[in-house]
Amino acid sequence: MSIRRSSVLVGAASLALILTGCGFSSQSGSEASDKGGTRVFAADNGKITIPAAPKRVVATGYAVPALIEADAPLVGISSWKRGEPMMSKEDLAEYKKLPKVAGEQAAETNYEAVAEADPDLIVIGVPAPVLGDIDVKRLESIAPVVAIGPTVPSAWRELSRKQSDAAGSLKQFDAAKDEYEAKAAELAEKYKDVLPELKLGHVGSYGEVAKGTFQREFNGSWGTNIVEDMGATYYGKVKEPGPGSRAVSEYPSIEELPAAFGEADAMTYSVNADGSVPEAVEYVMDSKLWKNLPAVKAGKAFPLRYTEAATYGQAMQTLDAIDKSLAGLLNR
Repeated sequence: MSIRRSSVLVGAASLALILTGCGFSSQSGSEASDKGGTRVFAADNGKITIPAAPKRVVATGYAVPALIEADAPLVGISSWKRGEPMMSKEDLAEYKKLPKVAGEQAAETNYEAVAEADPDLIVIGVPAPVLGDIDVKRLESIAPVVAIGPTVPSAWRELSRKQSDAAGSLKQFDAAKDEYEAKAAELAEKYKDVLPELKLGHVGSYGEVAKGTFQREFNGSWGTNIVEDMGATYYGKVKEPGPGSRAVSEYPSIEELPAAFGEADAMTYSVNADGSVPEAVEYVMDSKLWKNLPAVKAGKAFPLRYTEAATYGQAMQTLDAIDKSLAGLLNR
């Protein structure tokens, strides 16, 4: 099994001591500044001078669950309804309590509300193409802005660490990461005689029924990347890779189901947090082509919950859900 590691080794011990002393984080690409309590941080929007130890942080997008979980000193956040079902009771309570300074979309940023929150750092967690929907210059007039947005789905590990690092909240982050990696290693051991031997296929929840398409997810995608930490492999690759998630998933027509998954030993598919089947997945499962797939006919099609986890705490729930769903493989 290959658990993704975000740590970077520093060659010389003396250099490590110097950098540690001034707040440098080699893992995030940030650089220490010798001007008081600031440092230079490498973000999507360039190298930004930020407080070495922020006291009042505003977070948006994917930075919201990451920084709540890392116990960052948040004073305002964007709405993040899609992540509510994956939050712990404590994190959900904190999420509901915090002032909302932006909506679900980047364009729904309330600049007056951000200013009223009086932040000393703003962490924007939206994809780079969406950054154009935000008046970054206006935000920069309020506080330093670091944009740390998602790329491929599996990159949530590195991105959530960078977001936590910028907010000065790595201690809680590292604890959650260690707990997750220990759990993933435990499950990899549990399934070592079964899971690595299977050629897997995955149906995601973003197919478009109106267009007659389904979402096939490969290694590194939302529905697959956490199962991979348990030793799974999803065969094949995207025919015409695109940016972001399109590098690890594609959207064939429903008629292509047999060609896509005919070689699969087992199938997995995304379901909602409550276990219900999304419309795009139900469309696939209602098809005779799905029902005639060898893996499906063999009873080896397994639902996966919490596939959009984007923090280590959330991913712990995903691991538990995967374990419950795939448990039948151990009895075959």
